[in-house]
Amino acid sequence: MSDRILMKGNEAVGEAAIIAGCRHYFAYPITPQNEIPAYMAKRLPEVGGTFLQAESELAAINMVFGASAAGARVMTSSSSPGISLKQEGISYIAGAELPCVIVDMMRGGPGLGNIAGSQADYFQATRGGGNGDYRIIVLAPASVQELADITIEAFDLADEYRIPVMILGEGYLGQMSEPFSLPEPSGKTFEKPWALTGAKGRKPNIIASMRLTPENLLEEHNLKLKKTYDKITEKEVRYESYLLDDADYIIVAYGTSARISRSAIIELRKEGIKAGLFRPISLWPYPYKELKKAASHAKKVLTVEMSLGQMVEDVRLAVMDDEKVDFYGRTGGMLPESGEIIRRVRHYGS
Repeated sequence: MSDRILMKGNEAVGEAAIIAGCRHYFAYPITPQNEIPAYMAKRLPEVGGTFLQAESELAAINMVFGASAAGARVMTSSSSPGISLKQEGISYIAGAELPCVIVDMMRGGPGLGNIAGSQADYFQATRGGGNGDYRIIVLAPASVQELADITIEAFDLADEYRIPVMILGEGYLGQMSEPFSLPEPSGKTFEKPWALTGAKGRKPNIIASMRLTPENLLEEHNLKLKKTYDKITEKEVRYESYLLDDADYIIVAYGTSARISRSAIIELRKEGIKAGLFRPISLWPYPYKELKKAASHAKKVLTVEMSLGQMVEDVRLAVMDDEKVDFYGRTGGMLPESGEIIRRVRHYGS
């Protein structure tokens, strides 16, 4: 790790992408992630890379398709309504088994909503807004340091599994400045014999998401993709636990909501109330088994989100006891309040 420096989250993800070997970035501006294209516009030419501001989000994601098909490490970024526009292209990329990194700094919605931070894209990210039987890896950092570290990891996961990886942050994380250490490159290398680099002494490669002929049955392809998804589900679950060993009350939260929840837990512990935090880092694959185990000895599980309740559905699937799971959320760009979390947990014990 290098000496600590001060950067916004949006700038940190840009620099980390360059460290990871990303030399191609295509995007269209939208608040609150505009510092990413601004940073990449300045930095990529300095390292021999290519930044292109596309004419639309649709164009940007299809440029990502082309660069990835040629074997490049490539990234795009946007915020909620912009990610909505990219969904068709994300489905194409997933169907064509192409690696890429997509950054979503969520804002309030639905529709154009506002430019404040939100977590209301959880369904869109983890369920996929495009068509078909596909999945993408979704990672949710909670600090500028973790955002930078996860960016390095996202490129490696994308190449390893030939899959899009989404980094799901919020406008607050993107705009937040924190001291952090620039991550080192992982050192991992990935051969890409499938890439469209020119048929030099070999048969031409074909990359497509359409399979119409009997020799290229779509069902067979989907089952092949499922094997990859099953492997990811087995190997790539990520989460953090905080004071869970003796917790009577478990708070489940990710991203900025987890930071607020952690502060509430510290205050609750001072009062002698045994509260703990379960923070999913991989939202897909979701840590169902790990959360189920953690919640097995808890009296109550409180899900805290910056939405009307989206991740809470996965929490209920994990815990499998609707009476045990409660929900507290703020929406439209509002932040959960630490005091309200404390009040609710106190009430459980009364």
